[in-house]
Amino acid sequence: MVVLLAIAFDLTNGFHDSSNSIAAPVATRAMGPGSAVTVAAVFTILGPVLAGTAVADTVGGLVDVSADSTLMILFASLAAALAWNLSTWWWGLPSSSSHALVGGLVGAGVAVGGVQVVHWGGFEGWRPVGVIGVLAALAISPFLGALAGWSGELLARRALRRAERGVTRLILRGEWLTCAALSFAHGTNDAQKTMGVITLALVASGSIPTFAVPLWVKAVCALALTLGTALGGWRIVRTVGRGIYRIRPLDGLVSQASGTIVISGAAVFGAPVSTTHVVASSVAGVGAGRRWKHVRWPIVREIGLAWLVTMPACASLGWLTALVEKVVL
Repeated sequence: MVVLLAIAFDLTNGFHDSSNSIAAPVATRAMGPGSAVTVAAVFTILGPVLAGTAVADTVGGLVDVSADSTLMILFASLAAALAWNLSTWWWGLPSSSSHALVGGLVGAGVAVGGVQVVHWGGFEGWRPVGVIGVLAALAISPFLGALAGWSGELLARRALRRAERGVTRLILRGEWLTCAALSFAHGTNDAQKTMGVITLALVASGSIPTFAVPLWVKAVCALALTLGTALGGWRIVRTVGRGIYRIRPLDGLVSQASGTIVISGAAVFGAPVSTTHVVASSVAGVGAGRRWKHVRWPIVREIGLAWLVTMPACASLGWLTALVEKVVL
């Protein structure tokens, strides 16, 4: 049940987070929807298979309880995160699956075993550990995305200020590369969150002896993300590609490159970040770098509100679901 629920969560993660990889090239017509989904599929799968499992290890260490309690916590947290993802997707609001999952884990963990079972942590050198480390990474990454988008836009416009119109064709082709890179970065970060949950469930049930992510888990999570993008990601694509700022080819190239840098850097340190918020903030940064008033700031505020509300809301849902579990079981 936990594994199936985790796969369903990953599918809705694709509705949200994988869609960010294709929003810019589709909005600027650098790629057709079919080509964009295909490129995102291939490189999202390659990300977790080739780049290690540092993020999965971080997520898998957030709670420390008995095997039976672990499965209860995972079920409740996934149910809470899944409900939140579906709700925000229906509204077309980019929301963080990372916030949702971490919030659900914390709420369910407190309900089942108390605050002492949650690994609050902090940092071990540069590597975030526990809830505090994850929260810090989630809080800092959108600002880094906005800064990277803003500075990248200014530098790119200055570098190309005397370029001929023919450079636009090269920029559109470059978006194929940045789409692939962002999809790979997304796979190395977002797909690993669900990998960590499934592997933790396998360890708790005795299916595997130690916390080591099996290859089939990597493949299933990456495929679920990709399927989610193909089936239901277009609401989020419209919001990110046109709702925040009507991006042009150069804007799309810069925003994708900025998001790739921030997300890849986070994955190196095992820091779970939100692809949704990094990419959305980089688009806002690009828009501000071009013309501040052309950014649709009310949409940005809605995304920011979701950023603040998601974790406490999902913590409450996870806590409530876990209490119901305890009564029923």
